[in-house]
Amino acid sequence: MVKMVSHGKHIAIIVQQLNKFNPENQSVEDFLNESAKMLQTLNVTEEKFVLETLAGCVEYKSLLDVVVNAFFVRDGRYCLISERNLYVVICYLATFQLEELGLQHFSRIVKSLDIAKMHKFLRFFFNALYLNTWIKDEWSRFYDLLYVKENWIDPLLRWQPKVQQLIEQLTDKLSNRTTTVKTSTVTQPKEFNLTVPKPRAIPIPLPIPALEKCPPVPPSTYKPPKEKKQLEEIKTKNRQKAEDLLLKANTNQFKCATTNPEKGENTHNGMKSMPAFRAQKIQKKIDNIPIKLNAAAILREGALYQRKMEQELKRIENLLRGAGDPSEFLEWQKQMRGKDLEEQLAETECRRLQGKLSHEEAVLAHQNVTQENKKKADLMREEKAELMHQYAEKRLQEQKEMRELVEQVVEGHKNAKQAKLKLQKYKQQIVQEVCEENRELLRLALEEEEEKLRKRCELIQQIRAIESLPSLKHKFVDLTETGGHGLICEMSIVELRERLALLREAQKAAEEEKRDQIIHEKQAKEQLLLDKLDQISVFRAELGRAAALKQEEKKRKSQAGESHMKDQRVLNLQKKIVEKAMERKKQAGLLKITPQKTSITSRKDSLQWNHWKELEESRERRFKTLQYGFMARETAQKMAAYEAARSGATACILRSEVK
Repeated sequence: MVKMVSHGKHIAIIVQQLNKFNPENQSVEDFLNESAKMLQTLNVTEEKFVLETLAGCVEYKSLLDVVVNAFFVRDGRYCLISERNLYVVICYLATFQLEELGLQHFSRIVKSLDIAKMHKFLRFFFNALYLNTWIKDEWSRFYDLLYVKENWIDPLLRWQPKVQQLIEQLTDKLSNRTTTVKTSTVTQPKEFNLTVPKPRAIPIPLPIPALEKCPPVPPSTYKPPKEKKQLEEIKTKNRQKAEDLLLKANTNQFKCATTNPEKGENTHNGMKSMPAFRAQKIQKKIDNIPIKLNAAAILREGALYQRKMEQELKRIENLLRGAGDPSEFLEWQKQMRGKDLEEQLAETECRRLQGKLSHEEAVLAHQNVTQENKKKADLMREEKAELMHQYAEKRLQEQKEMRELVEQVVEGHKNAKQAKLKLQKYKQQIVQEVCEENRELLRLALEEEEEKLRKRCELIQQIRAIESLPSLKHKFVDLTETGGHGLICEMSIVELRERLALLREAQKAAEEEKRDQIIHEKQAKEQLLLDKLDQISVFRAELGRAAALKQEEKKRKSQAGESHMKDQRVLNLQKKIVEKAMERKKQAGLLKITPQKTSITSRKDSLQWNHWKELEESRERRFKTLQYGFMARETAQKMAAYEAARSGATACILRSEVK
């Protein structure tokens, strides 16, 4: 099935090419070659789909024209003739490509186009009555009747229920779509050109009272309180007491561990009198639980053992031809992997030390930034004092200007009162004239509505009189008569039932034949699975023997660890870190940080030291696990090569037994 993303785009390309095609001036081959040149921007699958659809539409043009012309005559009377090739393409895909595309892909193509057009065309084309009657007859003029029925009409009828579901989805989408109603342009009334009333008079502001002089800020606000000093003194005394207690505890820490000889003899005699502890050996569980295999697992395991057998035969043939032993290569590979591991560990150590070094540099930079910030803060305070002085002067000047403006506005309002009275009288006269015109218009509108209501009542009475007349509702149906439409293939309902009964009998016979064929295939498959199970049991027994030999060989050998050497880059980075730490401590001494801040920084340093220590321990653990995994992988490869060399002869014997 062809998978494409932009379905509507490809259908538009096909319709565009069909519009350009003229069979009188151009051959089909030239048309397809030109189309292939234009479609080079698409990928292979999309180009193939477009070219096949173009070729099919041109080849079956006579069949497709029958359906499309009838559609334009019956249901598509209001469709555009310029969209004719779009319906030709959809008709071709539904008739000849629906089996290959599948309903899901076909529905995506349909939904990517105009929903209303596709709904109308699919409802017309997948009408069962049309397919069985005039479409089949018209297509029979060009091809044999039996060929048309078997290859085109029957598949379309088979797909008709599923396509009907697609048509229902399209109808749901059409019903949910919001219809845009074109509203007629409404005349908008213009506002009267009236003079805008002037804003209200600004009230005279009250005089601003002079502020009383505030008392100066007492100097005690800028001095630290006495309670804080007392608390700090108490803290220092408590700290000294705690340090003294810690010294005493450290000097006298081993007094409790002195042993009493009498007690030691009693405990020794008591241990001798107790019976000796005997450890019990734990029996290992044998994982020989039978597992039920399904057909897929049996075939998969049989194919696996078959591949292993073929690989073993190839290896023995290569050895017979003179191939070398891979032990030297494995040894070289082990050495190179060891070197790579050492380089990797040295790189990780360098990265860790570089991170530590960057941390020390960041602390130094932070201290420098704090000094610069203090200087900037002093400058900002001086600038702020100057700006506040300028702002106070500016505010006094603005208050003087505002008082002068208020006096000017009050004088202007006194002259405007007479003009305001004249304007009010003129507006009242205009309002009276407008009210009289509105009353006349309302009276005319009421008379027109009364006339329309009277005509509607008369029309309703006439309709009710027509509906009250009696009508014949019963219709008798004869099942043996035909519809009388004048068609050759007309039949009665009784004849239709007889033909359906014959078709059901033929279908039952075909189902019985298919059922017998399935039973024979199932028996053959079961026999194949039994043969595979016998072969798998033989291979499993031999693999168990090889695993036991590997376990014995593994017990004889011991693993040896390798220690990694430190790189020169690591030593250089450690020296740099020590130098940066000394420089940071000197810088902290110059800054004269308070005791509280030093305690915080000391806590931070201890936390950072613990963090780096944890990182170093995790790095050592990771190195040990990597080293152990590397050694285990190397020993496993050597053991596999050794077992392959030893079990070469047994594998050959097994293959001969299996054959």
